[in-house]
Amino acid sequence: MTRVSLSRLPGDRVLVVEGDGQRELPMTDLASYVGEREADEPRWVWDDTVRWYPSLLAAGVRVQRCHDLRLGHQLLRRAPAVDAQLLVGDQSTHWDRLGPSVPSDPALFSIDDTAEHLRTDLEDARQLAAVAASSDAPKLGLLLAAESAGALVAVEMTYAGLPWRTDVHERLLTDLLGPRPPRGARPQKLEALVAEVRGAFDAPGLNPDSRPDLLAALRRAGLEATDTRKSSLRALKHPGIAPLLRYKQLAHLFQTNGWAWTDEWVKGDRFRPAYQPAGSTTGRWSSNGGGALSFPAIVRPAAVADDGWMLVVADVAQLEPRVLAGMSGDRALARSARGADLYQGMVDDGAVASRTDAKLGLLGAMYGATSGESGRMVPGLTRRYPDAFGLVEEAARAGERGQVVRTLLGRGSPALGEAWERDPDDPPPDADSQARYRRAYGRFTRNFVVQGTGAEWALCWIADLRNRLWRLGDSGPLDARPHLVFFLHDEVVIHTPAALADLVAAEAAEAAATAAGLLFRDLTIDFPLNISTVRSYADAGKPGAAIEA
Repeated sequence: MTRVSLSRLPGDRVLVVEGDGQRELPMTDLASYVGEREADEPRWVWDDTVRWYPSLLAAGVRVQRCHDLRLGHQLLRRAPAVDAQLLVGDQSTHWDRLGPSVPSDPALFSIDDTAEHLRTDLEDARQLAAVAASSDAPKLGLLLAAESAGALVAVEMTYAGLPWRTDVHERLLTDLLGPRPPRGARPQKLEALVAEVRGAFDAPGLNPDSRPDLLAALRRAGLEATDTRKSSLRALKHPGIAPLLRYKQLAHLFQTNGWAWTDEWVKGDRFRPAYQPAGSTTGRWSSNGGGALSFPAIVRPAAVADDGWMLVVADVAQLEPRVLAGMSGDRALARSARGADLYQGMVDDGAVASRTDAKLGLLGAMYGATSGESGRMVPGLTRRYPDAFGLVEEAARAGERGQVVRTLLGRGSPALGEAWERDPDDPPPDADSQARYRRAYGRFTRNFVVQGTGAEWALCWIADLRNRLWRLGDSGPLDARPHLVFFLHDEVVIHTPAALADLVAAEAAEAAATAAGLLFRDLTIDFPLNISTVRSYADAGKPGAAIEA
């Protein structure tokens, strides 16, 4: 496959390197050049997808594949199977420090002028050599391709946006909070709840947003409170707790998805968050703005498809337990995973007495539970599923020894020293503190291998689905065809013409099966989807909206 690298040059010019040849273009000619070359299906190589792709999409140019060097460098530096010295060379210290840019200002890097004009062909050659020399070359190659495809999806979802009815959102806010308040003031209904809480605790000056104030009021009321988390408050008995919890819920809505959120993140009847692929150490995405990955159900009624269009919402059932079965090669757990409900499959296979026991046991194994009901279930399930439970146990022991672990495709965990941030002026920790930290790191590595491989499956899923959706459209730009508009770890939302909704649902299921085949070649693992075809995102999963695929 042809690789074409693009580097920014001073004076709004672009250096194009293909094989042994190179040429310069004015930045203004880039979209037409890329559009013409797309017929050859090259892989575009650039420093950061967010810096290049939004302007191409705005010009009507969709690219099929790319290699995101920033994401690739970050991944390969930490991959245990890669010799990191092979990534060292001209400008490599700048690649080490390169952080993600954001869609609001993709043309600027915040480091220095050299980072603004990095030679992508040089870094590309280093990354290719590092992968070729690795013992995990095929897996790392797949991971890099999936990671870069995910970067394309992220930009496309920001560009297309999730359909959003501002009138519905504002009506919801008014019903729950009252009219929009002046800047810096609380909404009317929140103020009423504050008065109710103050009266219940006989605390006229109480600020319920202040943790010290709230703790003091709780203790004066005779309540043994050590924190103000909702879960802790629910355990307390007092007439003021119910209005306090209601206040916290609505205050969170006001602060995170209120009128100011709409002003900033909803443009042209679309919610356009800024996704950050591989924003967490496991490879899971995070958000650079808009709160896309903490999207509350309470505002979902505002996500409504355009007239003549539908939303196809697909999420995979029990992703991480299925991933554990596949990556460990545990045939007994894979057998239980056949069908829509893995936990019920464990019951049907006689491994446990109830679905609750199955869920508690598997979660206990993946998160390191040693006590309670989860801890009680783990020993018996370890005997039943030795390969799966042995894999996470081995990862935990490696972490306790201070070793890094890797996902199925080769992403490495942060080292013990990276995860343990300690002030250099503090005295060295004692032996007990070190042992506690190593056990905590072991719990992290136990889950890292599963959660990280789950993120890899999801990347392969959306990468394949992206291309399937493009092929469903007859012609026209991205947002005139079925297209992804939202992604949340194990769930996608697709905006599609209503006439194509059934085909879109089928393609989502096919892409899930393809992702499973890419990752778990030697063992068939079912990844069934719960699929809803709805006008409003709020209706997904309701009776009559969902099908299994």
